[in-house]
Amino acid sequence: MSRHRKSSMNNSIKDRLDDIKDWISDHAKIVMPVILVVCVLFTVLIAVNANKKAAAEEEAQMAESTEVADTAALLTEDVETVPELPLEENAYPAVNALVSSYYSALAEGDLDTVSSINAFVDDTEKIRIQEMSKYIDSYPQLDVYTKAGPVEGSYLVYVYSKVKFTEYDEMVPGMQAFYVCTDENGNCYINEGEDNSVVTNYIRDISLQDDVVDLNNKVAVEYNELLESDEELNAFLVDLAQRIDVSVGEALAKAEASQVQEETAAEENTETTEAAGAETAQVAEEAPVNVTKTVRATDVVNVRSSDSETADKVGKAQIGDEFTLLEEKGNGWSKITFDGKDAFIKTEYLEPVEKAAAASETEQTSQDTAQAETNTVTQTTGDGTTVTVKENVNIRKTASETGEKLGLVYVGEKLELVMKQADGWTKVKYKGQTAYVKSDYVE
Repeated sequence: MSRHRKSSMNNSIKDRLDDIKDWISDHAKIVMPVILVVCVLFTVLIAVNANKKAAAEEEAQMAESTEVADTAALLTEDVETVPELPLEENAYPAVNALVSSYYSALAEGDLDTVSSINAFVDDTEKIRIQEMSKYIDSYPQLDVYTKAGPVEGSYLVYVYSKVKFTEYDEMVPGMQAFYVCTDENGNCYINEGEDNSVVTNYIRDISLQDDVVDLNNKVAVEYNELLESDEELNAFLVDLAQRIDVSVGEALAKAEASQVQEETAAEENTETTEAAGAETAQVAEEAPVNVTKTVRATDVVNVRSSDSETADKVGKAQIGDEFTLLEEKGNGWSKITFDGKDAFIKTEYLEPVEKAAAASETEQTSQDTAQAETNTVTQTTGDGTTVTVKENVNIRKTASETGEKLGLVYVGEKLELVMKQADGWTKVKYKGQTAYVKSDYVE
């Protein structure tokens, strides 16, 4: 009974499906387009939902990237911790080579090399470096201490130096700090133009670390103790600083006056006059003027092997030194005889002896009067003005402790006085030639 009912029900469902099938077949022109539209709508809905999902995922990913970037920028702008790394001594050959080249250029007054290593040296500092080089013999000791900088290839460099002056035997200690970077070619250079606050704060924090402070204090104590124990050195350094300041001021004033003069001349001259002047200057430079006369140094100045500020330094001329002038070139240099060889000096530091004779006589008369009043110069009969040796002392060829020694004079000996110089040396005649003796040892 039950089986019969179930069979009847199945037959009924089958009959209904057959009826629907027949109806669809009879009305295919209407039904099929409707089914197609439904399928298309379903596909579009799926695609729209997929695009919405992809857009949402992309937006979330972008938001996450922005958050990461903002966090990185925040960390870059605010470096809260600086590494506590120990000072390393002479640890990087490239940095040591850079420091050695820089200090050698300072001693030589080689501005081209200085500028190639440190592009941020201004014109005033260049003048100071050049003036200072006239009094520096060398830097015999350079100890380089480093700490890692804030970026790859950078260093915080602290240089302990000892300088040997041409006019003083004692070496003087000093300390200077540099921020050194590495360029794209792997070359180190001094970077004094850094203005990034992160970098400057990093440098400040490193300089306040205990070992850096201890190093600076150690050098300061050594310097102060040296000055306290050597009054002569103290006076020398004070006098040297004043001389440098005066020289820098005069050079700046001269450069400013020259610039004003050039600007005024340019305004007054016509284009034709300017062209003629340029042609004349070029001819003058190409055709040097050959002369044979004696000139005198008006300042302490480097003597070089050729007519260039980058040429090798072969010595230093002192104030009042006389030379045979071989050639006065149009490029601002003069060729002279120095220690029996050809050498070069900037023309602006020389003057003809004939031109300076009257001034020298006036200066000598003034000195003679002053010395006579203080009884520090003994007058002889018929031999001119002389000075008397107070202590046994060396006679040198140049006004420098490192100058060639010509002999030794003893207490009571008299030397013919040529001129007392402002740099602490006295120019005298010794065995028929010009020589120098420290002013402290004669009266």
